[in-house]
Amino acid sequence: MKITDLTLVPASKYLFIKIHTDEGITGIGEVGSWGFIDATAECLKKFRQYLIGKDPYRIEHHNQYMYRSMYFRGSIIMSAISAIDIALWDIKGKALGVPVYELLGGQTRNKVRSYGAVFQFTPETMAKGCVDLKNQGFNCARLMITGDVRQATTGIQDDIYNGKVQKYADMVAACREAVGPDFDLVLECHRSFNPAEAVAFGRAVEQYRPLFLEDPIAPDNVEVMADVASKLSIPIATGERCINIQEMELIMNRKAARYLRPDVCALGGITPSKKVAAMAEANYVSIVPHNPLGPVSTAACLQLDASIPNFAIQEFPSFYLQGGESAMLKEPLEVEDGYIKVPDRPGIGIELIDDITEKFPPKQRGISAQINHDGSIRDL
Repeated sequence: MKITDLTLVPASKYLFIKIHTDEGITGIGEVGSWGFIDATAECLKKFRQYLIGKDPYRIEHHNQYMYRSMYFRGSIIMSAISAIDIALWDIKGKALGVPVYELLGGQTRNKVRSYGAVFQFTPETMAKGCVDLKNQGFNCARLMITGDVRQATTGIQDDIYNGKVQKYADMVAACREAVGPDFDLVLECHRSFNPAEAVAFGRAVEQYRPLFLEDPIAPDNVEVMADVASKLSIPIATGERCINIQEMELIMNRKAARYLRPDVCALGGITPSKKVAAMAEANYVSIVPHNPLGPVSTAACLQLDASIPNFAIQEFPSFYLQGGESAMLKEPLEVEDGYIKVPDRPGIGIELIDDITEKFPPKQRGISAQINHDGSIRDL
């Protein structure tokens, strides 16, 4: 079998790819660098020149070649490699007639616990969002512990240390009271705190036993993240911005997190994500795959989740649940009581509809940042 082409499939805010072979088997992948899809598309066109005529089975070899082929690396290049890697695994699974998880060691589970997001920003509405998810069968919710990301400017309360910490602690308290003890809360801090605020907030909400704090501070400095983690009893989750396995190893080496968040569409695909899971297993660290993208990303995550022993819980995009994106697939994913069934079809287990670009016209995300009340910029 030989690769004959790589084509781009833009749809909605996503960029999917298809890798074609001379035996008629096609694999699909997805790009992770949303907001910079045009740049990633150019990388894919360059990698296409390398891939044509190659054996699609040599996944590790191709991943290594593309990763080591140039002096320069970064999120754009790694997103392109990620999409290719996922598509190659899809091809190999289809060619052999097995789900990808069989090629990764076989199933450790047949369904995957997931959590939905609550995009509400007051104690009352956030608590209601949690109750709504609980009524749908979920037993975990992701709370946006950040300013209203739909607004360009933060409120004056976020300029006041005590006011900011108290506001977000009140949100968590309201949610815990609304759902009771048999429900987990994921606190997505979205890099909205400085280290002092993160520690104060973490200590204020320890009594509500959240599953973890996700990115309480900007994750660029591992040493500072480790310092925050050392001052809290709540576990830290981070890693969604990592673009190689060495960055993930550093997080664990510094004990900056007890939950790692590899993004299969940004880290380099399923290949390095499986390696990260093995490294994490040796360090008693659990895996919570980052997944803010489309259905190909979700399907690739499920294959990883199904094959590793240290999986914890899966982020399930609100776009799929509430935005009608299940219609992107010929056979939608099955969700019951907050668990996603792992598809047992060959490859990554899904197929995009044939007219996806027409039914979901391309519309790239723009770049954005949030502006503080005084006009300065903060992480989004």
